[in-house]
Amino acid sequence: MSAKPKLMRDVLIQEIFSRAQKDRNIIFISADLGAESLDLFRAQLPGQFIHPGICEQNMIDLAAGLAMSGKTVFTYAMASFITARCYEQLKVALGAMNQPVTVVSVGVGLGYDDAGPTHYTTEDIACMRALPNIEIWTPSDEESAREITVECCERPRFRYIRLERPALARAHHGGFRAAMSQGFCEVAPGSDAVILSSGYMLHRAMAAREQLKMAGTEVAVIDLFRIKPLSGRALTSHLSRFSHVITLEEQCLAGGFGGAVAEAFVDHGVAKPLLRLGLPDRYFFENGGRNHVLESCGLGTSAIVERVGEFLAPSHRRSAHLPNVPTLSSF
Repeated sequence: MSAKPKLMRDVLIQEIFSRAQKDRNIIFISADLGAESLDLFRAQLPGQFIHPGICEQNMIDLAAGLAMSGKTVFTYAMASFITARCYEQLKVALGAMNQPVTVVSVGVGLGYDDAGPTHYTTEDIACMRALPNIEIWTPSDEESAREITVECCERPRFRYIRLERPALARAHHGGFRAAMSQGFCEVAPGSDAVILSSGYMLHRAMAAREQLKMAGTEVAVIDLFRIKPLSGRALTSHLSRFSHVITLEEQCLAGGFGGAVAEAFVDHGVAKPLLRLGLPDRYFFENGGRNHVLESCGLGTSAIVERVGEFLAPSHRRSAHLPNVPTLSSF
């Protein structure tokens, strides 16, 4: 019987704490004290743990100063507050100054469904990937969360880490480290088409794949866990064997995950049908749980299966003559 998966935040905090015990230069700054895994860190390493209060802007400026003095710095807060609330500080103090601070966000997308719309981050990928000098990573399980944390400890850079609130089922099986340099990994095979996703929605893509398989359609799934920098040449080369490509994200489509893939297609001269599935371009005031909001926006598993089936239907009716220009569809 497999062990119950751990929360991503606990995996990250425990790995950093373990390394901080041996390295006094590791500093953890948290605006959120709600995680029990922080208690041990705060109690045993008080000189390496800073609580700046509910003041994320000040936290980023403080992190920049510590990084300039040679410290390995992690900042931690709720996703909606550590991004939009202190965007100017991220841009100027970290981005423009190229300071190697790891910005850790928890509860991306609709993850804070019990806290309401002010805690939703349905545009953070678009906002954060607009910043020069940044790396953007989205783990999808315990293994990927741990390996990404190790990378941040051993090779500090200006990074944005997007953690999910809930524990997620295993998506990788020992091979994540080998795939880190290219930023993506095929986690399920298929031949008819491929779905690219990450984080929480990667697991929804896997569920949709199983339903499509039962209907006779073989769809591969790729975990595109590093959205910036995107390994465009390697990714488009890997996608060359698929006739159709689908991206699935818990973001508004403008500038998001699927947009990054579309840009890679253009930059590398790829002419391939591309379907982008994501949230509609609006603000979200709904409550009632993450699944309810996704279902109401057409991102339930059955709706994804139906949309992918419609997208693939023309190719099943005619086995050749694919369009010679990308088809960018929004759902």
